[in-house]
Amino acid sequence: MKIDKLGVANTVKKALMISAAVCVPSLVTAQEITLKSTDGGFDIVGELIEYQDNIYVVRTNIGALRVSADRVQCVGSACPDIAVLDDEVTIAGSDAIAEGLVPVLLSGYAAHLDAEQQVTETIGSVEINAQFVANQGFGDLMSSFRVRSSISSDAFANLLGKSAEIGLSSRRITIEEARTLREYGSGSMVSPNNEHIVAVDSIVMITHPSNPVKTLSMSQVADIYNGAISNWNQVGGLDAPINAVHLRAGAGTRAIFEERIFGASAAGNPVNVVSSDSSLDVSRAVSADENAIGYVSIAFQRGAQAVNLTNECGISMTPDFFSAKTGEYALQRALYFYTREDTKNDQANEFLEWSKSSAADAVIAKTGFIDLGVARVSQGNDSPRAVSLRNANLDAYETGFAEDMLATMSEFDRLSSTFRFRTGSDRLTPQARVGLERLIGFLEQKPEGTEILLVGFTDDQGPFDSNLSISIGRAEQVVTEIRAAADGRLDHINLSATGYGELSPAACNVTPDGRSINRRVEVWSKPPRT
Repeated sequence: MKIDKLGVANTVKKALMISAAVCVPSLVTAQEITLKSTDGGFDIVGELIEYQDNIYVVRTNIGALRVSADRVQCVGSACPDIAVLDDEVTIAGSDAIAEGLVPVLLSGYAAHLDAEQQVTETIGSVEINAQFVANQGFGDLMSSFRVRSSISSDAFANLLGKSAEIGLSSRRITIEEARTLREYGSGSMVSPNNEHIVAVDSIVMITHPSNPVKTLSMSQVADIYNGAISNWNQVGGLDAPINAVHLRAGAGTRAIFEERIFGASAAGNPVNVVSSDSSLDVSRAVSADENAIGYVSIAFQRGAQAVNLTNECGISMTPDFFSAKTGEYALQRALYFYTREDTKNDQANEFLEWSKSSAADAVIAKTGFIDLGVARVSQGNDSPRAVSLRNANLDAYETGFAEDMLATMSEFDRLSSTFRFRTGSDRLTPQARVGLERLIGFLEQKPEGTEILLVGFTDDQGPFDSNLSISIGRAEQVVTEIRAAADGRLDHINLSATGYGELSPAACNVTPDGRSINRRVEVWSKPPRT
């Protein structure tokens, strides 16, 4: 086919200018190659002079031509070996995220771009390859995504080897993993540039729907999974063996489960145990066995029965969306997307920013995982929280503050936005800062005169009055941070602060994790008077 200069110029002009990584030197010995356009519109035959910065330079019978690699496929022995095309994003890691969340996010992102997502190859549930084609499938290829499902630790191995742009982890990166990546040029893996919380998850204890056991204590779950409890009649159920379903070693979900259930003690081994490769496998195994128990991400609960948990202080925890959003469910966790600073990819970054935005909330909700949007619950006199506060063992002095809190609760609903602090500090945790802009966007849409009360709480370390003062100070600090970040956008909202110290604990104060959960500032909301 003959190529005129105008045709080639127009093709190059339209080409996407995205850089690519190559595995060979940019200068190549002159040999004949063929550049075939991805839409089948033209072929260019000539001698390859150079490949650099995603541009082929080819000597043809009409002179030297420069053609973007994004619009052509190179055929011939002299073609450079391009390892990672710029328009391809590789996403790898946790099976719970790779199988349960990412495919739906990609579909939503395609709709956001007015593109068609074409799944070109699916290898079981281990790898999915998809392409985005512009203009609802009638335009040019925009980008490609490859999703590889395995375990959370593989996310960091892939980032270390630069074989993935995004690593998926259902647990936070460890100090050792972060240090190794930093040593190899990734930058700080816990900075907002590299650590991205996209959704929240609850690890749910599940049983067969016919199982009469509806509630277990955390210690009972530990005894089931260390072999001390082996029959359902030991926890109020039928006389039948307990068949415990465990995730494979290395899975992020298993790591979180064992950390929260066993702490520093040894995990042990159940008497009757079945090992499963993924949360989906666990769900299937439990649904098929009347005597089974397992743990899964909330998105994989499917038809199984969720079991309520109680902690060592007798506080009941229901694996619902609100308790996960507030961080007060014992087996709650964030779902992370990790990147590294030295391998930035425009397509990956754009997908990440959309996935973290409010535009993705409805898509995430469809998966069964928990989005980062703001939710609301009532705190009336019949709410579990009000009942628990009335039944608390308090002295006469503390009871006065409890009565004031109950009266205020009857007028205000609670929002899911919750801000936590480090021990002895007035600095918000990084996760708390993630929700700051989300809250501002939510409040920005509320009518003028809406009352927002920031309510501080502490752990029980120290005198009651000191904790009361700390809780009020932290609530006032959050008011200051909100106003500074809002930059005038919330001038129509009435913001105020108060605190109740160590009252109404959301977790036990006997462990560092429990005390961390209790050091919080809640957001209460009351609509304007009409």
